[in-house]
Amino acid sequence: MSEIPKAYEPKNVEDKWYNFWIEHGCFTAEPARVGAKRPAYSIVIPPPNVTGVLHMGHVLNNAIQDILCRKARMDGKEVLWLPGTDHAGIATQAVVEKALRKQGVMKHRDDLGREKFLQHVWAWKEKHGGIIIQQLKKLGCSCDWSRERFTMDPAYSKCVQRVFVRLFKKGLIYRGKRMVNWDPAARTALSDEEVEMIEEKGHLWHLKYPLLDEQGRPKADEFLVVATTRPETMLGDEAVAVHPQDPRYMHLAGRKCLLPIQNKPIPIIFDELVDPKFGTGCVKVTPAHDNADYEMATRHNLPFTVVIGPDGRMTEAAGEDFDGMDRMEARQAVIEELTEQGLLLKVEDYVHNVGYSQRSHVPIEPYLSEQWFLKYPSVEASIKAVEEGRIVFHPDRWVKTYTHWMYNLRDWCISRQLWWGHRIPVWSKCIEATEKDACDAVLATINLAAQKGENAGELEELAVLLDNERLSKEQLLERAKSRSSEIKQRQILVCTSSAILADCLVANGFVQDPDVLDTWFSSWLWPFATMGWPEMTDTLKTFYPTSDLVTGPDIIFFWVARMIMAGYEFMGDLPFRNVYFTGIIRDKLGRKMSKSLGNSPDPLDLIDRYGADALRFGTMRAAPLGQDVLFDEKDVELGRNFCNKLWNACRFRQMQGGKSEGEIVPELLTSDDKWILLRLDAAIREITEALESYRFNEAAHVLYRFFWSEYCDWYLEACKAVLQGNDAAQKENTLAVMDFILSNTLRLFHPYLPFITEELWQGMGFNNDLPETQGGCTIMNARWPKPLDDDFKAHYGLEAKHAEFVEHKYELVRQGRNLRRAINLPPQKKVPYVFKPLNPVSDYEAAVLKCLLNAEKITIDPYYVPPKGTPSAHSPLGELCLPLEGLVDVEAEKARLQKELAKISAEIAKVQQKLDNPNFVQKVPPAVLEEHRRRLSEWEGKQKHAQAALEALEGQTPSSS
Repeated sequence: MSEIPKAYEPKNVEDKWYNFWIEHGCFTAEPARVGAKRPAYSIVIPPPNVTGVLHMGHVLNNAIQDILCRKARMDGKEVLWLPGTDHAGIATQAVVEKALRKQGVMKHRDDLGREKFLQHVWAWKEKHGGIIIQQLKKLGCSCDWSRERFTMDPAYSKCVQRVFVRLFKKGLIYRGKRMVNWDPAARTALSDEEVEMIEEKGHLWHLKYPLLDEQGRPKADEFLVVATTRPETMLGDEAVAVHPQDPRYMHLAGRKCLLPIQNKPIPIIFDELVDPKFGTGCVKVTPAHDNADYEMATRHNLPFTVVIGPDGRMTEAAGEDFDGMDRMEARQAVIEELTEQGLLLKVEDYVHNVGYSQRSHVPIEPYLSEQWFLKYPSVEASIKAVEEGRIVFHPDRWVKTYTHWMYNLRDWCISRQLWWGHRIPVWSKCIEATEKDACDAVLATINLAAQKGENAGELEELAVLLDNERLSKEQLLERAKSRSSEIKQRQILVCTSSAILADCLVANGFVQDPDVLDTWFSSWLWPFATMGWPEMTDTLKTFYPTSDLVTGPDIIFFWVARMIMAGYEFMGDLPFRNVYFTGIIRDKLGRKMSKSLGNSPDPLDLIDRYGADALRFGTMRAAPLGQDVLFDEKDVELGRNFCNKLWNACRFRQMQGGKSEGEIVPELLTSDDKWILLRLDAAIREITEALESYRFNEAAHVLYRFFWSEYCDWYLEACKAVLQGNDAAQKENTLAVMDFILSNTLRLFHPYLPFITEELWQGMGFNNDLPETQGGCTIMNARWPKPLDDDFKAHYGLEAKHAEFVEHKYELVRQGRNLRRAINLPPQKKVPYVFKPLNPVSDYEAAVLKCLLNAEKITIDPYYVPPKGTPSAHSPLGELCLPLEGLVDVEAEKARLQKELAKISAEIAKVQQKLDNPNFVQKVPPAVLEEHRRRLSEWEGKQKHAQAALEALEGQTPSSS
């Protein structure tokens, strides 16, 4: 047993033990060790952005994962916590572009070209990519770093390509011209899930479109009125739509109106998509810039005029006066022109939801663009897995959110107009040839790849699109036998994951698609692609499906649902059995943390000031299951104080000397020994059950209650009656009980407080004589404490009556302390008590009472008759009296209490007056109202306490002083 230093210094402990764990391979999972007696446990880290830095959300998420993993190791499981980072396409590219613009290297990425720009991104990744990994290590994350993955590692990229090819072959991936969400800042398409709807105060402009007569001339004073929140888009209008059953407009069938500014006739169409109750019942139709208008245009064969380009500027089609103008500038210019022409009827204030890019934070544009789409696979199996409970959500309220989305799926736009990411593995070429010659051209390229060493299996894993017809290699061979002599322009698309074939295709004039895949297209493969898929590696066979996933509900669609579908599609099984959804970390005022508000603390700064264990424990104690976390730095201070308490308690035990972990002799157990053993049993049961139910904050609260209150505040203080005595055997037995409690307590704490528990486990010598794999090397592998069974309790005489007796004893002490508090005696002042027991009291119990009451002496007298007015407390054990003679100046104390009561009454009246005022109660925020009610309750409690003290003194005579 090495001597524990006087003070706990986290900085001296944390790096030392983390390096120890790494050097001894404590985090490394070994599939060969898994068996019936050592089950597998696995969890994959939600990969943070490769260039990201640690924030409080990461602290919460990764602390939970680490708790799960450390607990599983202590349960004797083989644990794989697989770490890694995500290339984060849009986010990383945006950061690098901003940096390069700031450095003057470029104005736009086109200035550099694709290859040079990507060199800059990889350089940025190499410089900043490891920061968050090092920060996770500072937090104490016990990941298997030997298996660290990055979504653009060569092996992972190969997985992404293979998945694309397989889905392409099945016809689930296709290319089409559709309306997409367009980010004009990043100049890329976005999925629906990447668009955040934000309520804005805007305007609704009512525009007049002149009706045309049969000769196509505007009719005087005859207009259709349309309302729009985006007047700049009217430059691309191709129709005005009304409902077919709207009697106001049925007479306009076949008529046209004039599109202002553009001065071109556009038809009046009838479509049931129009809501006749909205505005005038007339709707402008802009096919290329609105999803609903796109649908109507498709039905009515309208042209698709693009007036807003991919950069958010007006196109040539918008007209000479607007060409090149920013869309928001164009809005104002259009309004000015319509006003000048007398075609702006009115403007109304209007509150509506506007879609914003989650990454660029600019309004998105509905944009007509050719993109790659995916029809989701394995949907039915993925829905059933959650609905039938094979995958369990914690909390389960998220099941409804999940299933609602799954039953209303829209095809996923998977292409992005970026350069950083997985480039779409499709090569195309247009040739003028017969069908046979086209097929031969592709087959010749495949044969060339085979000659260059590509294996046959890889070349089978391809698909060809010939004139929009999907063909496998076998079908291609069959088509090559075609005798048709028709020569025409043919488009050939080859989809492959073979790098050799790709080079051959390029050499033969094929061009690769310039787009990259949505970042989530690589992330949805994370649970199995990180373990070696498509090869059935030992890791994949052993640790898939994973046990738990810890993530935020904000990515339930982006990631969780898609991983479930990918798991069933490519592994034929679910990817994880449990999903724990964390809450959002907010400040103590309930605001979401952000740099702009200045309310987002730097976790590394908190670790530096308080220690990683303090940050972990403070955060977890404040994090209810699946609810938002109101972060307050005081919680981290509490965590630090708790670590100090644990440190000092262990040091106190060490200072007593004696044999470490000696044998507990049942006959020498005191009532307090039995009580703390029973409280330990209760704590083990409560903590274990809470962790199994993912109630991490409840487990933290039980740990806090048991150790701080029950062990330190009560048991340790009671022990001093023995430790300060002369009975060596009794003292040795008490030390054995203390060691038993501390050994179990350190193990219970380890998942939450890994660093300090390791230091104390080794410092207390609890690792001695244990097998290397069961706590001898590290507390990490020590066995999780088991509840005390009936045989143990019977052997040591642990019965409920002992616990009940001690609870009564401690309640008597509380009341005794309140007696001195009521008459303003300081806690450190030693005073005499008299105890009138209902049953005989042993010398030990008397000594414990004296210790806990900080009494000068305690007289045990069943026949004691207290003088009138003597403060006393009653309990099931008897009556405790505090004789006042020589302790207080009765008259002075009465005067003090009367003065205090007057002050309390004034405060009560002040608060009550506010609470009796309906205007105050109805207008103040709920938190303020609750604070006033709490204040009233506190003052009333003080009043009752002071009144009782005054009444106790009323019976005393002046001579008592």
